[in-house]
This record gives sequence, structure tokens and C-alpha cells, in this order.
Amino acid sequence: MTPSDSNPAPLTFSQAEKEEAGMIAALRQASSIGVKVLENQAMKEAPDRDAILVMAFGTTYSETRRKTIEAVEKDIRRLYPEIPILEAYTSKIIIKRVHLKENVLKASPARAFRKLKEEGYTRIAVVALNIIPGIEYDYTCLFAESQLSMFKKIVISTPLLYFQGVKDQRDDVADLLEAMKGQFPPLGDGEAILLMAHGTPHPANAYYSVIQDRIREMGLGPVFVYTVEGRPSLEDIIPTLKKQHIHHVTLMPTMLVAGDHANNDMAGDDPDSHKNILIREGFTVSTYIHGLGENEKVRRLYAARAIETMNALLNKK
Repeated sequence: MTPSDSNPAPLTFSQAEKEEAGMIAALRQASSIGVKVLENQAMKEAPDRDAILVMAFGTTYSETRRKTIEAVEKDIRRLYPEIPILEAYTSKIIIKRVHLKENVLKASPARAFRKLKEEGYTRIAVVALNIIPGIEYDYTCLFAESQLSMFKKIVISTPLLYFQGVKDQRDDVADLLEAMKGQFPPLGDGEAILLMAHGTPHPANAYYSVIQDRIREMGLGPVFVYTVEGRPSLEDIIPTLKKQHIHHVTLMPTMLVAGDHANNDMAGDDPDSHKNILIREGFTVSTYIHGLGENEKVRRLYAARAIETMNALLNKK
């Protein structure tokens, strides 16, 4: 007899209730969006001792680190001067390289959470400095969830881009472009701006299409998004530039830091840098080598994510 040939045994009332409760819980979790709130009922009687953990991929470029990641952290400290703030880098390679180059040991997520536990903190606000909710953001969330048994409560921020203006939600994409447009150079005939994003095989790569659509809606002119590791690639947009008779482009990173991708992939002297590819295609090229974290208006968006996360940690509306 195959499974399709038999009917399942009828459920008792208590079994049916349990199944219904499980389905409702799953639906509630699936429909939960925004800041992630994780609570450990086994520690609900523990005293409230709060801390903030800022998590970033990291960079080996010390100057851009100071102007971006550390600048965001400084802004958060101004908001919460009484609450300790720790930092963690999610990239093991960057932690190793910074240590070798500067003799500075950046904390990994595991080390940071362990330190928070050892120092007696019970409620942790994790502020993720990711741009989109892609692989790195998923990693931040999953790792934080894995640490919940050691804490009373962990709350995780949304990344810079999350909500898209659906119904009553804010439009993070439009907010970012509004913050960025002040750094755009004036454009004459035949000139364009190319925004270099990271790109990802994760479905969140679709955010770059949303950015392009908002650029059109906001009337920002010939501004095009391309990615290093996703779609659209630089090669994808070159035909569009030629079709629109663009002859000069300004390359600009859409990343928190101006690190290796900005200095080498985008603006480097190697033949396969984006700058040199475009020059060979007949364009003249300018470069803007500044991370988003240098933009005060973008840092305000990160500060808003921190406030939203702390409000959830402190049960404030």
C-alpha cells in the first residue's frame, strides 16, 4: 500500500488544536517583517542590561574605516551615551588582514557576543550596516539567532534598504537616493553617473532594479546602477550609454566604505578596472571615491535604524 492509498488517522481534538497552533505560529513568523525581535523565555526573569553591537563586513582601508564605519558608530554613541557599543566584522579575511597590517584585532561576531555575555549584558541591539537584505544580512541574523540561548533578548535592525513604500511603509530606496543626490555632480549633455553596487546571487539583487526604477521616478536624469558581482553588470549598461550618446561618466560607489571594490575594481589602474574598460569603449571617466558612510545624510538613515532597533529592545512604540 502506498501513502496515497490510505487516509490519515483522524486527529483528536487536542492534536488538531496543536496542529492549528503550529500553523498559526508559522504564518505569524513568515509574515513578520522589519526589525527582528528574538526573546528567550528561559531568561525572562534576568535583569535588563543593554548593549549595542554594530556589525559590518569591514574594510582593510583604515582611512575609509574612520570616515564610514567608525563615523556611524560615533553617531550612535551620541544618541545613546550611556549604553556600551561594541563592533564586530563579519569577514574573517578582513579581520586577519587588519590584524597583520595594523596590529589591531577586530572582533568577530562570535567573539563580540561572547564578550557581551561575559560582561553580563542580557539585551542586545544588533545594528547591521548592510546595504541590502542579502547574504551578509542573512548571516548576521542567523548568527545572532544562534546566540539567543545566552541572552534575554536580541533585536536586529533592518539594513539600509528594506522597505519599498508599500502601503504605509517608508520607502528606503527613495530615502537613500534623496540622501545621495547631493553628492551627484551636475550633468551636462552627454554625461551620466554610474552607481557601482556590490551585487549578489541572493534574490535581494532585485533591489538594484528597484533603485533604477526610483531613479526614473525621481527624475534624477542619466544615473545608472551596475554591480560588481550581480546584475546588471557594467557590460550590461554600456550599450545603453552608447544608445543615449553618453560620452562622459562619473563612477561612484554605492557601498558603505570606499575599500577594495572602489579603489581597485572601479577606479584602479589595472586593464580590467571599470574605469579602463569604459575608456577603451570610448568614454571619458571621472571617479568619486567615497563610501556612503561619509555622507552625513546617509549616516542619519543608519542612525534611524539604530533608534528603531533600540525602541524595539526597550519596548518603546
